[in-house]
Amino acid sequence: MCAKTTIAKRAILFKRFPILVACVALCLVSLTLFASENGSPLKEYAKGDPQICLACHGAQGVKPAHGIMSTVHGRTSLESGSDKRGCQTCHGPSQRHLTEYRNGKPSPTSISFNSNTPTDRQNEVCLSCHRKDASNHWQGSPHETAGVACSSCHSLHNPLGDKLLKTRTENELCVSCHRQTRADINKTSAHPIAEGQMDCKDCHNPHGSAADALLLRSSINDTCYSCHAEKRGPFLWEHAPVRESCTNCHAPHGSAHQAMLVTRGPFLCQQCHMAAYHPSTNYSGTSIPPNGAGHSVLAKNCMNCHTQVHGSNHPSGIRFTR
Repeated sequence: MCAKTTIAKRAILFKRFPILVACVALCLVSLTLFASENGSPLKEYAKGDPQICLACHGAQGVKPAHGIMSTVHGRTSLESGSDKRGCQTCHGPSQRHLTEYRNGKPSPTSISFNSNTPTDRQNEVCLSCHRKDASNHWQGSPHETAGVACSSCHSLHNPLGDKLLKTRTENELCVSCHRQTRADINKTSAHPIAEGQMDCKDCHNPHGSAADALLLRSSINDTCYSCHAEKRGPFLWEHAPVRESCTNCHAPHGSAHQAMLVTRGPFLCQQCHMAAYHPSTNYSGTSIPPNGAGHSVLAKNCMNCHTQVHGSNHPSGIRFTR
């Protein structure tokens, strides 16, 4: 019985042998085709780079890219005695780009800095050189996790501004995505960002940071103290919200209220100070001219008396009045 079973199984295998052979042959053909697409032809570097590239990408070309030759990237890619390969240093081996055409267009380079190449692969090219400078915290940063490519902000071929930016100033570039910030910096009370006296990079590192909001320093307060050192203290009488975060009271990018306050006084102070008597008085239009002139509403309102609201070193300054 066992012998008959074995013979039957072998007969089935012999019948299926041609199918197995065909499958193996198909696999070999597929591997050959894969090799033709991903093997040595794709890994071959074109000779004559960058002169041969500039024949099409020169000043009179359809897609001019000659501007890179006047930048540090163009000079570095041509260093004598190095293993740099001109344009192919970043675009990868691109022999097929020069020899093969599809639908009347040249085959794309191995790495294209557009939607044809995944963002992480594009950034990997840049990080191969820039991993030890401002990009130490790029991995896991808000821009990296949002899928922002280096080429979204930088233009190596024909840069407009400093740091090879796509715009003439860094602030123009940042607000092109951060629309709410664009609105804030143009409000009546704001840091002089719109005037060009401050840059976003004065507070933020766009390539990543160990702090929240891509701040250059470890906290919001440390960032503010870099310019507003007089608010640092230490104070004999400290104001708790100030020590916690400057943003408890101030809108860092701009506000419609004086001193970049998140809301106008005295209502800002009353969000915390709801004790008996005047701190919790419900102020209304009856205290505003011509109906009246309440000192707790006009001018700096609460700060008309509590002038040292950030902290006081006066022995009698427990209520920040001196």
